[in-house]
Amino acid sequence: MPLPYHEILKTHCRPLEPIPTDLPSVLGRLEGVRAVLFDLYGTLFISGTGEVGTLRESACDESLSGALKAMGIPLLRRVREAVQLVFDVIEDSHAASRRAGIEYPEVDIVEVWRQVVTELARRGVLEERDWKRAELERLAVEYEARANPVWPMPGLEACLRSLSEGGVLLGVVSNGQFYTRELFPALLGGPAEAWGFDRDLQYYSYRHGLAKPGLDLYRMAAESLARRGVEPAGVLYVGNDMLNDVCPAFQVGFRTALFAGDRRSLRLREGDPQLDGVKPDLVLTHLAELSECILI
Repeated sequence: MPLPYHEILKTHCRPLEPIPTDLPSVLGRLEGVRAVLFDLYGTLFISGTGEVGTLRESACDESLSGALKAMGIPLLRRVREAVQLVFDVIEDSHAASRRAGIEYPEVDIVEVWRQVVTELARRGVLEERDWKRAELERLAVEYEARANPVWPMPGLEACLRSLSEGGVLLGVVSNGQFYTRELFPALLGGPAEAWGFDRDLQYYSYRHGLAKPGLDLYRMAAESLARRGVEPAGVLYVGNDMLNDVCPAFQVGFRTALFAGDRRSLRLREGDPQLDGVKPDLVLTHLAELSECILI
């Protein structure tokens, strides 16, 4: 029986330490925060590539070779062609979505891999076979586990426990794929819900075909919270990217915290005109600082 996806991710995870940044913490008491929404990659989890882990330039030949080998699928020719094809399929998908009017689209990574293996078989790189969706999902996870190593940010468990026990609603707004949710059982021993995340406040880009820095996922979260009586001013969003995280959260009326705890993933986007007038309420260099700012 194949390993569960979180076990595949766990097998390839190794301890990582954040690389300190030169940015100082900017802290202060934020009154009335009833909900905290988080970005995941680079905020709650250290990302070895510094990015979201959806098969971008950090990909390498060895990751794909290893993923295929783990599944018992031989490569008939050099793998570099296959890695480049993954990038090309993603770019083509994004371009098609933009032509259809979606400014910030997200791919279904399983369908990306379906196109990739079909084309590789046509080119004689892989043997022809009937790929089931479960096999494509496993290929995606096997590759991701190797290409984008992750590890919990220091203080993560204590931070989540403190906020949850303090009665704060917890949620996610993240660019990610189906395997992103598996980071919680892989690295923390249980699903996100076991760590206080509300099942109905988790917004992953792959589920909607929409990505950050678009406002859609943030608006969905704001509408869900409004139905519970939580207005935008009572929401704090925490993320490591000024453009993808802080700016759209600010635009929907959330208060914001820039997480500056790891040089790999910190994105200040200095000089970007889209950030004119956008300033985070907090700058955090360690997750432990968060509860001190919002819990009385």
